[in-house]
Amino acid sequence: MKGLYLAGTEARSGKSAVAVGLVNRLTRRHGRVGVFRPVVQAGGQDELLRVLLQEAHSDLAPELAWGVTHDDLHADHDRALGVVVDRFHAMAQGHDVVLVVGSDFSDVVAPTEFATNARIAADLGTPLVLVAPARDRDHAELAASAAAAVAAARAVHAHVGGVVINQVRSDDSAAALDALTTRLGALPLWALTETPLLRAPTVRDLMAACDGTLVHGDADLLDRESMGLVVAAMSMPHVIDRLIEGSTVIVPGDRDDVVLGVLLAHHSRTLPTLSGLVLNGGFALSPQIDRLIAGLDMRLPIVSCQLGTMDTATALGRVEGRITATSSRKVGAAADLLDRTEGIDTLDALLSDDAQGGERAVTPLMFEHDLVERAREAQAHIVLPEGAEERIIIAADQVLARGIARLTLLGDESVIRDRARVLGADISAAEVVDPATSPWREEFAATYAALRAHKGVTHEQAFDRVVDPSYFGTMMVHAGRADGMVSGCITTTAHTIRPALEVVRTAPGVSVVSSVFLMCLADRVLVYGDCAVNPDPDAAQLADIAISSARTAAAFGIEPRVAMLSYSTGESGTGADVEKVRAATAIVRELAPDLLVEGPIQYDAAVDPHVAATKLKGSPVAGRATVLVFPDLNTGNNTYKAVQRSADAVAIGPVLQGLNRPVNDLSRGALVRDIVNTVAITAVQGQTT
Repeated sequence: MKGLYLAGTEARSGKSAVAVGLVNRLTRRHGRVGVFRPVVQAGGQDELLRVLLQEAHSDLAPELAWGVTHDDLHADHDRALGVVVDRFHAMAQGHDVVLVVGSDFSDVVAPTEFATNARIAADLGTPLVLVAPARDRDHAELAASAAAAVAAARAVHAHVGGVVINQVRSDDSAAALDALTTRLGALPLWALTETPLLRAPTVRDLMAACDGTLVHGDADLLDRESMGLVVAAMSMPHVIDRLIEGSTVIVPGDRDDVVLGVLLAHHSRTLPTLSGLVLNGGFALSPQIDRLIAGLDMRLPIVSCQLGTMDTATALGRVEGRITATSSRKVGAAADLLDRTEGIDTLDALLSDDAQGGERAVTPLMFEHDLVERAREAQAHIVLPEGAEERIIIAADQVLARGIARLTLLGDESVIRDRARVLGADISAAEVVDPATSPWREEFAATYAALRAHKGVTHEQAFDRVVDPSYFGTMMVHAGRADGMVSGCITTTAHTIRPALEVVRTAPGVSVVSSVFLMCLADRVLVYGDCAVNPDPDAAQLADIAISSARTAAAFGIEPRVAMLSYSTGESGTGADVEKVRAATAIVRELAPDLLVEGPIQYDAAVDPHVAATKLKGSPVAGRATVLVFPDLNTGNNTYKAVQRSADAVAIGPVLQGLNRPVNDLSRGALVRDIVNTVAITAVQGQTT
């Protein structure tokens, strides 16, 4: 699926017209075109969405084509963004192209709303096309505003595909483009000329603005656009001089002479045709004039309102035109405007395979969504030994609701289900097993005793040991009754890992169990290993950790480029610690010759291309590393926590690697989100091991 995200840089940018024209163009050039609105008004009503779905000839129900409401966004911003990402991907299935149309600056200050749109574009991974209004602005102001918006979007790692300068005077397009090119460089730009029809309100919009009622004329013509206002507070000859095609005339209801004159002008072949007549002041037409009009079979909408002349003109002057499902003239004008815009084919190029498939920012929400999708495909069965813990129960509710995995919770069933009811969590789809009363206990005891016979473990000892939830869960994994286990939010890491080492054991060719953290930074995901298990690995173990970490990265869609970290880069340093890393790098190259690996290398040279160009020029890893292997636990654990807290990164893990079957440990401070992510990771590992 390919997509574009269209967002106005501020209010009244004319984004709606651009969206209508663009979806019309996409529908003529691609297969099935989808439309998505990340944020809509309360109640999910969105007239623009209706128009866009209509133009895309989509049979998608409108309620499936939007993410959250403004109220949802204000109530819990981060959760709402996660819902937007999930609903977007659900909607996008089955579509060749999706046009995402940002929110409308309706109830928050512009910079805040624009930043939210830019962040959503980054989370969705779609190129962002900005719409900047040029009307009533000089070139310097327009260029400064557009440059600020581009910088703000890039600051949250959105990929800006180009800028549409909207509502430009037809004789000013070249100068406006030159001004923005000077400020924005090679960024694609398009100038859409001002089209008054697209900004024109309908007579129905005007009637609503003055709380008027239709007293004469054809109600169907209320949807005709009004191209301007004429206040007829003067003699009729001067009114005639001011009439324009498609205008709406405001006249006091007691001025019978002017009313008749305006109606005659409307019917004259030598004067402009009007769109409507508004009678203000709350005056009813005289019975004679009313009867006369009725006999003329007048179709021109005549509206009456209670406001005075000044208030009526003010109220109608504020009305902004909208594109609705009945705005056929505007829809046609929007499509024509885009088609005749010079260089518009370069906008189509944003949907090319190269533009959509190139290296892009990967935000935490993007990674979490991809992770959940992989887990859903795996449909693994995960056991959670700490079944009565509140965080586990709430996380289980979310895992089951999102279809991430099938679950077994260990513990007293009545206690767990009663606690779930109190928490308002639905875990009805989860299996609950009590190790103390399970018929599997005898079987697991026999198996464990056989596995640990060399350590002198008797059947009686095994029977007592497997009642421990960590051991029971591990035995479920060993017996194939679960694909993986997640534990540790109320128990120690040792208590989670020990049963796995005794029962599941290491995978063939792996000498050491290790761990990684998936570090979701603002614009990328890095793999850090080992930050939780091995205090001071030797060179061979460090090489083993590097190879396992690379395999883990690949399993989660991260291209492995391994940096063996040290306080020295290349041949510049010496010492026992550096030599260990140098030796480990040599072992990795021998055991995994196809793996991209560099070491020893410092952290900055590993992740920063500018530093890499100075310290290790020409390396395929330096500046682009995705897997960072630390020389010892002290360095790794401190680094991951420093990055997590200082860079506001999402740290998913520790993810254990090197075991025959997946068993993962939780931090005792794990949040519900952490637990859900770890379950998803374990489900994916269960498919790949």
